Amino acid sequence: MAPVIRTGTISVNPRGFGFLALDNDRDGRSAFIAPPDLNPLLAGDQVRAEVTEAADGRLTATKLELLSRSRTTVFGTIVRHKGGQFLKVDREVSNTDWRLVVPETQLPRPADGAWVVAAVQGDHVVCERVLEAASDLAFEQVLARYQIRLDHPAALATRPEAHPTAESPRRDLRAIPTVTIDAASTRDIDDAIGATPADAEGAMRILISIADVSSAVAEGSPLDEEARTRATSVYLPDRVLPMFPAWLSEDEMSLVAGKDRRCLTVELRIDPEGEITSIDVYRSLIRSAARLTYDQVAAFLDRGEVDERTEPVKQMLSWCRTASSRLSVARARRGGVEFESDETHLVVDANTRRVTVVEPLRNTSAHALIERFMVAANEAVARWLQARGVPAPYRVHDEPEPDSVRQLETIARNFGFETGFGKRLTPLALGALQRQIADAPSAPAILSVLAGALGQARYTVHAAPHFGLGAPLYLHFTSPIRRYADLLVHRAVGRYLDGERPSDPFPAELEQLSVAIGLRARRAEKAERDCKRIAAARYMMSRIGETFEGNITGVRPFGLQVQLIGSLIVGTIPIDGLADGPYRVSEATREMVGPNRSYAMGMPVTVRVARVDEMLGRIELEVK
Repeated sequence: MAPVIRTGTISVNPRGFGFLALDNDRDGRSAFIAPPDLNPLLAGDQVRAEVTEAADGRLTATKLELLSRSRTTVFGTIVRHKGGQFLKVDREVSNTDWRLVVPETQLPRPADGAWVVAAVQGDHVVCERVLEAASDLAFEQVLARYQIRLDHPAALATRPEAHPTAESPRRDLRAIPTVTIDAASTRDIDDAIGATPADAEGAMRILISIADVSSAVAEGSPLDEEARTRATSVYLPDRVLPMFPAWLSEDEMSLVAGKDRRCLTVELRIDPEGEITSIDVYRSLIRSAARLTYDQVAAFLDRGEVDERTEPVKQMLSWCRTASSRLSVARARRGGVEFESDETHLVVDANTRRVTVVEPLRNTSAHALIERFMVAANEAVARWLQARGVPAPYRVHDEPEPDSVRQLETIARNFGFETGFGKRLTPLALGALQRQIADAPSAPAILSVLAGALGQARYTVHAAPHFGLGAPLYLHFTSPIRRYADLLVHRAVGRYLDGERPSDPFPAELEQLSVAIGLRARRAEKAERDCKRIAAARYMMSRIGETFEGNITGVRPFGLQVQLIGSLIVGTIPIDGLADGPYRVSEATREMVGPNRSYAMGMPVTVRVARVDEMLGRIELEVK
């Protein structure tokens, strides 16, 4: 077939070749790039290329032309070629070494073998920062790979001088009992909740108050531009890289107990059947009565235990439990999944780089309560804005395609569950599947596979349902300290409250920004994931040779992914490490098929830890 000119984005495989993810391709296809054609390019580059389709449907890209480059820095180690210094760049970013230029002001000159971060300039890189011997090289590589900013610019790191500004009217809620519920380690507290007793009709009200960051961060200011570039806070095993500097995120805007704080409050009236019958959104002034932890609240909700912090607010917490139950019943009627974040909690000591904590994070009744309140607030604000024609970045999650539905049925069957979805998957059928698996030991593995199969949600000004939650409308409103999308929603609410009325319900500029922050947020998620893998690899270094039980959660051309029961750590069984091969992947059944046996998604396996590569975050397993 004759070549066709296409554009797309470069990705790099550590083995030296690459792929071109084609723009506007309805099948989401990628074209293979041979190593020589990939040499002058970096992961993330936007290029134009000639794409040829072979008889078997495989695509190949040649004659690549760089259109734009978003990557500004790279990470690597200094090597020497023909007497000159080059940077051996992270092989997931570039498949070749780049000529290194060291500024004359940078003395002493870094030695061969040094690890550096360098700025990309045309066909070479310029040394910016030489890493100290004590640096966490594995984490540094990941952060550079995904272009994650480490520190805020010096001009933003300290609180600026305050200037009097006109303040919008606020409702004074300081006399209403309000509490915050977070992990004990949380310092950037951006949500508080309260509840009132039921009235004669059985209806009650809940108040979800969110830090009004928009009142402290002017649109277009340097602080705002930095947050827009970051798009989200990044949570690593050894630290948090906040979207806003600590003086704002942990002090001025954090909903600290006993301190007056500016908020946007969503007040919801909930009837006895869990239906939300009225929505009110307004600016408020609150004073949190107590800073509670999930464990404290769960102890009260589940066992009636009280302490000095929960005692004064125990009646209000009881009404919060009532509201949570009502919201749960209403969500069950419409379907969707309550994604419980069962995952491995890994803590890395920043000085020794040793893993000090490894434990599965299990959701408690307190986590469920907060999740239901926050989802209800996000939905309510989405309904409130759309009813008024106010443009905002909605969070949209599409219904799975029929092929994905069939794959889900196969995966569930491999785990031992029958679904009977029919021709299409509905939110109610999805909710029924979650109820089936709720008490199964393999539930964390099933949910991890399910989340991947359902695909990702996206930000867009074109409002549409969120399939995974079974929500007709949804957006992000409840974490403006941590997510830029939430700050955009707060500004949309604020403009409407100030009397502005939109002329364009679908502004192109806001749509472009929604897509951009979505991409940046996904980069941050990948960085978090890779750093967790590295931390898990460090933990497993001392367990080489030990045996574990697990479930197969991934069948890939390179091998099997296995989630270990208990720790929920994921390792890989390479395809060439499977006995009685050769093996091939069956896309129809999601199995690794060999001459005498096969391995399917969900199958329980006993594995031994064979090898660990900390730098790559790779845990290699073998079947026992």
